[in-house]
Amino acid sequence: MTTSELWGRAEADRYDGEETEMSSAAVLGPTVDFLAELAGDGRALEFAVGTGRVAVPLRERGVPVAGIEFSEHMLAVLRRKADEETLPVVVGDMATATVPGEFALVYLVYNTISNLLTQDEQVECFRNAARHLRPGGRFVIELGVPPLRMLPPGQVAVPFDVSAGHLGFDTFDLVEQILVSHHLTRDGEDGRYRRDASRHRYAWPAELDLMARIAGLALERRVADWDGSPFTQDAAKHISVWRKPE
Repeated sequence: MTTSELWGRAEADRYDGEETEMSSAAVLGPTVDFLAELAGDGRALEFAVGTGRVAVPLRERGVPVAGIEFSEHMLAVLRRKADEETLPVVVGDMATATVPGEFALVYLVYNTISNLLTQDEQVECFRNAARHLRPGGRFVIELGVPPLRMLPPGQVAVPFDVSAGHLGFDTFDLVEQILVSHHLTRDGEDGRYRRDASRHRYAWPAELDLMARIAGLALERRVADWDGSPFTQDAAKHISVWRKPE
């Protein structure tokens, strides 16, 4: 039984509408370029494929893509864009569910590994990726760097968005490595705000490298964004690539 929180119908139905920036050509272009190059002439598998924000354009690029998705409601939205034959998906959690065949690429984008709320489950996610990879295949994760340097002594909250239609801040449990992402979103024209919150387990890049080693994978590359910009101590996120030995 996974600790991931299950996305319901309401969250699924509004997901694409609230992620227009992440679905823009400016974001998806470099993302798909990066992933397509790694996949080469092989198959790709997306863990937590969601509504197909990345999988659908990657498939349109000519890369055969399959997915694993925990929420049937998110999958229902994806099915409005691509049928099962075009983009097959197994319903299950990314730490244990399996898809037939071997893959040149397994990938997990937009902080989604943090939906697994225990270290053990995150390790199993790496192991599951390794099981699906062919020799020489790659596992790619996009994940934010925990912004703990922004926490003054005694403070447990960090704002990440203050705009006209949205207020967002994260609160941290520094012992359990759990952050709660809080959102106040303007909902409609009457000035009301909708409040949502989701839990995540944050992990440092070095911790992920150890998880990869446990799964038999080795770090090949780490960059700050899909455009290949260098990863530095000031980077807000990282794109990490681990390789399965041949």
